Amino acid sequence: MRDPEQFTEPSRKRRRRRFDDEIDTRARRGAPTELTDISALDERHGIDPDGPPEGDRWSTWDGAEHGPEPLPAWVITEHAAVDTELGVLKTGKEADVHLVERAVPGTGRRTLLAAKRYRSAEHRLFHRDAGYLEGRRVRRSREMRAMANRTGFGRDLLAGQWAGAEFAALGRLWSAGVAVPYPVQVDGTELLLEFIGTDDGTAAPRLAQLRPDPEQLCDLWHQLVDALLGLTRHGLTHGDLSAYNLLVHDGRLVLIDLPQVVDVIGNPQGPAFLARDAQRMAEWFIAHGLSADAGPDTLLDELHAELGMPPAAGTSDG
Repeated sequence: MRDPEQFTEPSRKRRRRRFDDEIDTRARRGAPTELTDISALDERHGIDPDGPPEGDRWSTWDGAEHGPEPLPAWVITEHAAVDTELGVLKTGKEADVHLVERAVPGTGRRTLLAAKRYRSAEHRLFHRDAGYLEGRRVRRSREMRAMANRTGFGRDLLAGQWAGAEFAALGRLWSAGVAVPYPVQVDGTELLLEFIGTDDGTAAPRLAQLRPDPEQLCDLWHQLVDALLGLTRHGLTHGDLSAYNLLVHDGRLVLIDLPQVVDVIGNPQGPAFLARDAQRMAEWFIAHGLSADAGPDTLLDELHAELGMPPAAGTSDG
């Protein structure tokens, strides 16, 4: 007779379990693990292990490109500072502007900043940027082609160019005494600027919102002419100037929104942009009661003289 043990199924060799099998198996069964518990805790409470004890993020001062020196006393440079989002000041097709508080915890040091964040490749950028970009160049032909063809990579480059161009122009103009916000820093497509407004976060009104009396209107006109002359001394014009990108804070006129700043000489369309800026502003002031003697031609001739250009032949088309 055969031994009964001959009919039994041979025993299988037990597979050696890898060190991570237990975690994988328990996770598949839905059992809590130490790793999933930690992850769930962070997601449930919004905890960032590397984040600041308060506020939304650590200050981005370290690693960013900084504004011109001497730094204003209100600029906070401490590495222990934190940034807190306080809301949206303005939304636009190309960029949004947020109100941010930068403060050093445990001290009274705080300042309000305007955070201008340019849109990425997924969003619409400047719909008229071709004319503004004439005269601007980058070193690599691949990057020039990408921007010209509006590829995703090219649109990201354009967003960075707008932020960098505005930061550079503001630094140059602020150092020259032109009435523009102080550019605190630029980091990629985020530009942090001096907040023009009150300590409680109320932004200064735009010129378009005001109905100035004759004396204030005359004063604001002279401030505008001084600011435009300050631009032309550097061979520049705003490029898209209107009563909507001029702020008035405590009687002081401040130019904002300069990403499309135009080199009047280097850009073939520069003189046309200069004429349009002059015409728009002269017409706004005249419509609000300024003497017609301060017309577009008069202003443009003054700007041309500063640039060393011949007088304007006549009023430019708007």
